[in-house]
Amino acid sequence: MAMTQDEVFTKIRTVLVDALGVDDDEVTPGAKLVGDLGAESIDFLDIVFRLEKAFGIKINQGELFPDAIFNDPQFTVEGKLTDAGVAEVRRRLPYIDLSSLDNDRAISEFANVFSVNDLVKFVMTKIA
Repeated sequence: MAMTQDEVFTKIRTVLVDALGVDDDEVTPGAKLVGDLGAESIDFLDIVFRLEKAFGIKINQGELFPDAIFNDPQFTVEGKLTDAGVAEVRRRLPYIDLSSLDNDRAISEFANVFSVNDLVKFVMTKIA
């Protein structure tokens, strides 16, 4: 039986509370993983592991957080995504609203784009 978006959100909230040590009420759909919940790069590995366990899914390296793009000179110049980089991020992460990249392509800002709701949409595509 397919899970509803609310059921997926509830499980993800538990994952994030456990992985990040935040309170339940801090994990809202619009909360940004880095900006609002204080996630750091090391936390993303833990989040992926916990999501795989919670939902019985396999998340390939770079599928959810495509770090390799940010280290590829084809996609970045001086800490900013190139046109090709933006296109690649959009191709790999169709479930994320990347409109903010139209104004600021700094790689450091990318982490502030990722919201709890984006995680919900990602998991929904994986379990569909």
